[in-house]
Amino acid sequence: MFCPDCGTWNRSAAKQCAKCTTDLPEVRASPEVPDALITSLRQAMGNRYRIVRRLGSGGMADVYAAEHEQLGRPIAVKVMHTHLARDGEMRVRFRREAEAASRLVHPLICTPLDYGEVGEVVYLVLPYLGGGCLADELTKQRTIKVDKITRVCAQVATALDYAHRQGVVHRDVKPDNVLFDEDGNAILTDFGIATAQFHGRLTAGGRAMGTPHYMAPEQAMGKTLDGRADLYAVGVMLYECLVGFPPFDGLDGYSVGYKHVHEKPVAITEVDSNVPSELAAIVMKCLEKDPGARPQRGVELADTLLAFLSQFGDFTPSHVRAVNPDEGSARA
Repeated sequence: MFCPDCGTWNRSAAKQCAKCTTDLPEVRASPEVPDALITSLRQAMGNRYRIVRRLGSGGMADVYAAEHEQLGRPIAVKVMHTHLARDGEMRVRFRREAEAASRLVHPLICTPLDYGEVGEVVYLVLPYLGGGCLADELTKQRTIKVDKITRVCAQVATALDYAHRQGVVHRDVKPDNVLFDEDGNAILTDFGIATAQFHGRLTAGGRAMGTPHYMAPEQAMGKTLDGRADLYAVGVMLYECLVGFPPFDGLDGYSVGYKHVHEKPVAITEVDSNVPSELAAIVMKCLEKDPGARPQRGVELADTLLAFLSQFGDFTPSHVRAVNPDEGSARA
């Protein structure tokens, strides 16, 4: 078991901690095999947060379910992979995720609660969202119902509009980064490669960052981006969730990026004639190569999606709108 005081792993038969000699609680069940990262994380975080279980792993970090010891609040702890924590540039990028997202206080954005660095343990504390993510639903169902994905993308567009007005471009909008709260609201997360006006350039110009299948043409070419690149990615998400696959695919990231730049996507109604023509037109506008031909702001896209959604009989504005007090336009 883990010592509640210092976080050191001890054998189940031990009566006292081998390191700090604190009396250990009685073992009531067979403990799991110790996780070295959990041990170091508990030591780094002290008694402030209690690690509960491992939730999953991504390309940059592991994620754990945890609890605030004093408040009893469920949280998620994102811990940078140790080999990446040794890389100065990656470490700075991870910290900048916390800096960029912490300035975004919005009900549809997952705002960090805390950040810490202790040796090679670099972690980010986030609110715990127990509703899963869009990527999981897409994997299970292959496609998402028209009314649901329209509502989800309207909420994502709303979150992006706010982020863009704060000078932050997400650059990695995709189903994996859309989480759900207990009420089913779509919450945008993972600003790990976001660009912000208050940050200097981290990498040399011409280097494309992001997930190839969701990159806007200008992003694939490594150009300077604005919020319209994120709205292109929302169009890719809509396309994928409606028909079961993204508009472009290839053997590697380069070939996918090439298609984003040079090839026209197959009209979504040609792939599936059941996609409503009004929604299909919105999707294809988002996927325009020229940023000037796309929706120019997230609020514009959100309002267009909400207008389409209003034709459904079970449409309830209060379920999907989060009105921003400084603008009177509809929000998802």
